[in-house]
Amino acid sequence: MADFKLDGRMKVKSLKAEFKKCFGASLRVYKSETCKGAFADDDATLASIRAEGKKGGELVVGGNLKVGNFEKKIAELYGIGVQVANPADTALSSNDITLAAAGRE
Repeated sequence: MADFKLDGRMKVKSLKAEFKKCFGASLRVYKSETCKGAFADDDATLASIRAEGKKGGELVVGGNLKVGNFEKKIAELYGIGVQVANPADTALSSNDITLAAAGRE
């Protein structure tokens, strides 16, 4: 399984598509770090929705990273909320499983 790499130039729709391709799980991207409210616009770049004061940058993750740690890293780096969901995007994945396992739910 390949590593998943993202940076601020990536669009939300590309982020979701690459995540799905890499891990098999779905990714929900929100405008706020708390994952409350509206979903982020698919055509927005990560840098454009990044919270004020967050540095952004590049992040590389592997399939052995736990869902909760991945969600926390995105929040720390970009100040945006993401939630990993099962492949059908019908239920959120447990924070205690790996990203690879989330794709097999």
